[in-house]
Amino acid sequence: MKIMQVEKTLVSTNRIQEMGNRPLLVVKEKSGGRSVAVDAIGCIPGDWVICVGSSAAREAAGAKDFPSDLTIIGIIDRWEEA
Repeated sequence: MKIMQVEKTLVSTNRIQEMGNRPLLVVKEKSGGRSVAVDAIGCIPGDWVICVGSSAAREAAGAKDFPSDLTIIGIIDRWEEA
């Protein structure tokens, strides 16, 4: 699992059918690295979130064969950076 911050929505109208209509978000790590994550819970820019990767990302997005390598599974209500 990773703690990341939602930066913005990513609009992608052309995608494979298996992705369905799940929202995609640009998330960033504290170090500044950016990734695209499937939003399984309804986040907004600025939210600090918990993300999972690999097979956990596919299952969290809806199915074992879902084409995701990073999925948001939780919004952090309170977190103080060290």
